[in-house]
Amino acid sequence: MNRISNLLLILVFVCGNALAAANPTGYPFQDETLHYSVNWPSGLSLGDVMLTARHSGSGWDLQMSLDAGVPGFQVADRFHSVTNADGCSLEFNRDVGHGSKKTHEKTTFDYTKRVAHRATSGGGQSDLSISQCARDALALVYFARRELGQGRVPQQQDAFFGAPHSVRMEYTGAQNIPVGDRTETADRVVVYLKGPATDTHFEIFFARDAARTPLSVRVPFSVGTLSMDLVR
Repeated sequence: MNRISNLLLILVFVCGNALAAANPTGYPFQDETLHYSVNWPSGLSLGDVMLTARHSGSGWDLQMSLDAGVPGFQVADRFHSVTNADGCSLEFNRDVGHGSKKTHEKTTFDYTKRVAHRATSGGGQSDLSISQCARDALALVYFARRELGQGRVPQQQDAFFGAPHSVRMEYTGAQNIPVGDRTETADRVVVYLKGPATDTHFEIFFARDAARTPLSVRVPFSVGTLSMDLVR
């Protein structure tokens, strides 16, 4: 179960200088929907991930859905983040379904008090100290894309996914990767993730488009590398 939880956290994070474009599409220029396939090292699909970004007032409404599983155990998770224009989190919801177990968690961010209030469906509540601009895990994915589009790698910071998790990103250069039936040059970023029950790293390959679209996320395990690949 811990391995599944760590994998879900990594998938949520799915997520150099941008080439000039006359009419750039995708986040943060337009509303966007991205579809991914989650694959075993053998190529067998485990399920699907959908990422959506929609303008909401001056900020953004971000959502991620994960439907995956193996025989006898299904995963159906939903994550919803609301941010302001600067990409700072205002609210983050997690609806998690692992087999027959279902839980809900909501975190609201109060920048006047510098507190994130977390409440769970089981009645648990807690307050966490935050900076003047805190980000949940999903919001950080989109913030990273925006920063990379400006030629910057995001500074190390905490991402809220239940408890705060320290996130450090390292740009390692360009690499050719398969995308569908072709090869595409992408920028490789290694993400180092550390939290109360997590200490791992994984790769994200970003397209060299203006939106810095995530093309692939690769997570190493002892049995091989699990990947989340963009479906065009």
